[in-house]
Amino acid sequence: NNQGYYAFGNALPLGSDYTVTPVKDDNPMNGVSTFDLVLISKHILGTEPLTSPYRIIAADANKSNSVTTFDILELRKLILGIYTELPNNTSWRFLDEGFAFSDPSNPFYNVPFAENISVGDIQSSQVDDNFVGVKIGDVNGTVIANATQVAEDRTAGTLLVDVEDRDVKAGETFEVTFRTAEQVQGFQFTMNLTGLKVEEIVKSDKVGVDNFGVFQDAFTTSIDGAGEFTLRFRAEKAGKLSEMLQLSSRITRAEAYNVNGQNLEVALRFSGNTIAGVGFELYQNQPNPWVGRTMVGFHLPAEATATLTVYDETGRILFTQKGDFAKGYNAISLDRNLINTVGLLYYKLETATDSATRKMVQTR
Repeated sequence: NNQGYYAFGNALPLGSDYTVTPVKDDNPMNGVSTFDLVLISKHILGTEPLTSPYRIIAADANKSNSVTTFDILELRKLILGIYTELPNNTSWRFLDEGFAFSDPSNPFYNVPFAENISVGDIQSSQVDDNFVGVKIGDVNGTVIANATQVAEDRTAGTLLVDVEDRDVKAGETFEVTFRTAEQVQGFQFTMNLTGLKVEEIVKSDKVGVDNFGVFQDAFTTSIDGAGEFTLRFRAEKAGKLSEMLQLSSRITRAEAYNVNGQNLEVALRFSGNTIAGVGFELYQNQPNPWVGRTMVGFHLPAEATATLTVYDETGRILFTQKGDFAKGYNAISLDRNLINTVGLLYYKLETATDSATRKMVQTR
């Protein structure tokens, strides 16, 4: 259940043997951000080592029994939307709670560590088969682990990213430089493109192609530290740059991290005047398709009352939840017990000024 308790009632006869192996391999982006990469980098450099063996294991994205820059590269691809899952690891690993690390500062010293529990010749009910869940990639403990937990509102301000606005001609190829207005430990976002295509990522000492994901109508970025980066675009139509770039969280969530490690929102500032942040957005539920429970995320440009409604294909309402939500990212958990059907479903989010609808699939 959502408290972590489990039981196999009357499943095993006395004198039998059993092995319990927990498995959870969904929603790999849950709890993972560029700030985790900042912390992993500090651990690798030795400036701020991770103090928990479980968080060190969480940093081992490629399951190599070590923490290196290759783990950062793998996790960044996940953040940028290049990966939909880690190719060499599961989303979660579970360790026997009673397992004793020979060296907690290097949990890989005595691998393999116990990721299941075996008992032979049982004579009574076992009540101490406990595990510690490790969310891979999440080294700062921001994962939303169950349906009753909600994301914390930890926003401490807004990072402005400066862009020079200009008129764009159809067919024109041109460069755009994005500059952060203050010192931060890192930032990430999605940039939706209207009438623009990314032609080239202009490399510098601090950023390169590994910091970006390029898609048909967007690009994503994940960068440690502050500074600037430049991209070369080709215009497919004429327009004003400020109307052709739209900050978003639909692939990579838009957020930054100040020098104290607090989350910041991100907004574009065009030519020092027009400021545009992430608007109203409804995201694809994660995981999808889903079986037991799923999470519906959304972004509100201001504090608002919002209603989430789930329909089946006939338009019959299966679930509705109304509440007051904070500015920024929010999430609502859906549990199978609340939606007693399977197949193609629709979910709609409404506020007084905006609405959006998406599809999802619940399987048996």
